[in-house]
Amino acid sequence: MSLQSMTGYASAQSHIGADTPAAHGLRLGLEIRSVNSRYLDLTFRLPEELRQLEPGLRELVAKNIKRGKVEMRIHLETEGQAAIAAPDTQMLKNLVNIQNQVRMWLPDAPLLSVSEVMRMSTHSTTATLQDLTADVLGLAKTVIDQLCEARHREGLKLAEDLLSRAKQLHTLSDQALPLVPQAVATQKQKFLERWREAMALADAQALPESVHERALAEAASFAIRADVAEEITRLKTHLDEINRLLKQKNQPEGIGKRLDFLIQELHREANTLGSKSSAIELTRISLDMKVLIEQMREQVQNLE
Repeated sequence: MSLQSMTGYASAQSHIGADTPAAHGLRLGLEIRSVNSRYLDLTFRLPEELRQLEPGLRELVAKNIKRGKVEMRIHLETEGQAAIAAPDTQMLKNLVNIQNQVRMWLPDAPLLSVSEVMRMSTHSTTATLQDLTADVLGLAKTVIDQLCEARHREGLKLAEDLLSRAKQLHTLSDQALPLVPQAVATQKQKFLERWREAMALADAQALPESVHERALAEAASFAIRADVAEEITRLKTHLDEINRLLKQKNQPEGIGKRLDFLIQELHREANTLGSKSSAIELTRISLDMKVLIEQMREQVQNLE
């Protein structure tokens, strides 16, 4: 499966039923568009003459598209925008024969009016259109293929943008890693200062046991806040997985959902890095990371 965006548009026109007298002069227009959605959401705008083809069209779309809000419109019209199509000659002869047979048994029966003849002609054309399933589905397959190609081209652009931002995140991670020892040293210095304060307080007022408890609390706080290397390592691991998914030739189904999950994990790690950071440089890096991750999230939401 190729990488696809959920945004795309395609359209085509074709003559249908050219070999069928009743359908002569008809033009079929078909357009399809899609935007992003959590699931596959299909909408069809069909003329009444082709309403019976909706199940087949729905199955055809579902075979090629897995996610997105998809709308398909089909227009059926006569060539030259003619308002009224001339009835078929053979059909008129048949109507005359039927009318004569009816009046043989029912002499008082009224003659057919022009409007009644045109209405029957329309019903005849509709019946003929029921045999045009192959023509309509064939054009629909062509347009769906064009839509998938457009979505694939857009998907490649999104992948290129995501890889670029992932590279920037890797650079920020590499910048953050050497700052961790200095951050640990800073936290250690703060811990020692608080320990001295606690010892001085103990000499004056507090008991040794209370000083010991405060020292343990400060040590626990120091251990929790000082270690951000683990967050950076996990962040780089998530970035490697994003790169792997985007660069592999055969994309797994539902890659958009997988990438969305990884983006959530990236945001979690960057947010934890910022909350634990005791150095201004690490805080700045965390903020830059969250900006890039949010930009990636917006792009990922457009991938199938």
